[in-house]
Amino acid sequence: MTVAAIMKTKGHDTITADKSAPVSEIAEILAKNKIGAVVLCDGDRHIEGIVSERDVVRLVGLQGASALSQPVSSIMTKDVMTCTEMDAANEVMGRMNRGRFRHMPVVEDGKLIGVISIGDVVKHKIAQVEHEAEQMRSYITTT
Repeated sequence: MTVAAIMKTKGHDTITADKSAPVSEIAEILAKNKIGAVVLCDGDRHIEGIVSERDVVRLVGLQGASALSQPVSSIMTKDVMTCTEMDAANEVMGRMNRGRFRHMPVVEDGKLIGVISIGDVVKHKIAQVEHEAEQMRSYITTT
């Protein structure tokens, strides 16, 4: 199974923001859209960083609510790990686990085309296992 299979089901819609946005705006985007991370891109959809709910909570926990006025660039992850639609889902899941992050931008020709989460990968793997089990049950009952 490839990332493309996951993206086909999930879609390519992606919420992005500018790295100069205040952290409060990012927190609002996360809450309003019920997502766990926002990719920060320039006008051409080149990735400049990523920020997660964890990043926002960590900042507020350490510095208090006044920190929400800081630009998100002050807490974003700048060295963003990405994948392509051709990557195997198992490899992407392994990279997420090793890096201890839950969201990975999907790129094509250096530009953002989507985001997958560890939840997306697990959901797809469960569906695959259920399908295989159903095929096995069907095979057993017909023989």
